Amino acid sequence: MKRILTAAILVPLVLILVFLGPRWHSLFTAAIAIVAALAGWEYLGLAQHRGAKPPRIAVAVALLLLFAGNYVWPDSTPAIFGALNLCLLILCTFRGAVEQVLADASASIFCMFYVGSTLLALPSLHEQPNGPSLVAFLFCVVWAGDSAALYVGRAFGRRKLAPHLSPGKTWEGSLGSVAGSLIAAGILLGLANYLQAHDSAVLSFPDATVYWLGLAVVVNVAAQVGDLVESAIKRSAGVKDSGSLLPGHGGVLDRIDALLLAAPALWYAQVIHLMF
Repeated sequence: MKRILTAAILVPLVLILVFLGPRWHSLFTAAIAIVAALAGWEYLGLAQHRGAKPPRIAVAVALLLLFAGNYVWPDSTPAIFGALNLCLLILCTFRGAVEQVLADASASIFCMFYVGSTLLALPSLHEQPNGPSLVAFLFCVVWAGDSAALYVGRAFGRRKLAPHLSPGKTWEGSLGSVAGSLIAAGILLGLANYLQAHDSAVLSFPDATVYWLGLAVVVNVAAQVGDLVESAIKRSAGVKDSGSLLPGHGGVLDRIDALLLAAPALWYAQVIHLMF
């Protein structure tokens, strides 16, 4: 029940934020930056279970600066990312015992990559001409796949998908997840066609239907891998959840783990598609 109530509150808020309009892009970026900082804080907490003592406040600030820099100077994002990582490396070098430098710097810089660079795809997607539709597509495909995997896996799951990483996941649940994502994509495409027939461009999905259905599969597979990656990190740290901020869902990192790979996958797919 906690899981359902939390989702019932967060999902409408997220979708409202997505469709507020271009002039609210800064608010969308700020919200993603805060989510990244919270997820980064939780990730560094996991790293502490393995003996690292990273500067959590400094990394959280660096993540916020990364998103601010990307918003103000988007063409300089790689340079900003590199400069922030160099600052964290220097900080970790001089802040404590020399025996901690490798572990602290590695955890801090990987956090910037794992949480920061991946979630930067969301503001980039949102800024596209049909940005809100792209972000809605991403969220709905990932959410539908996650829900389908849960229920199909519980009902029909027999063969383990990756027992050493996540014992509860099955091949049946994984296939159900793909089907759920395809259904969600089909519903979104049908809704977009319906709205366009009534002179509304709230949802816009140019290109052929087969492209978007194929993209739904790509996003779903990336999301499932992202889920397994975070499961492996948590098992390595010896914990069940990354945090307890979201009732019924664990921590922020637990909730966005799939997006950490799915968002870049959608962004890169769009970039490649526009190139050809």
